Amino acid sequence: MANILVNAPKMAKRGDVIEIKALIMHPMETGFRPGPNGQIIPRNIIEHFTATWNDAEIFALEMSPAISANPFVSFFAVATESGTIRLRWTGDQGFAVEEQVAIAVE
Repeated sequence: MANILVNAPKMAKRGDVIEIKALIMHPMETGFRPGPNGQIIPRNIIEHFTATWNDAEIFALEMSPAISANPFVSFFAVATESGTIRLRWTGDQGFAVEEQVAIAVE
């Protein structure tokens, strides 16, 4: 399973632009590298990242085999209402993981 670190404010004023940062620790494999037995190690990358605020998409990203291991994502959003920001990563071999943070908007 992947480890995730998220940095987002717990509170914001309505209309503020906030930054959300996320780091996921994931063993990426391009599908081109041979393993110790000479066989190609199967590709294992994160392909998609999405962020929603109260189920409305606010950011999306498609990744390719050139993405680094443990990808870091940083993006901005306008605080309009209190709620939950859901971050979701999906990829090869059925990989899917989700993290959420609550933000109170005053």
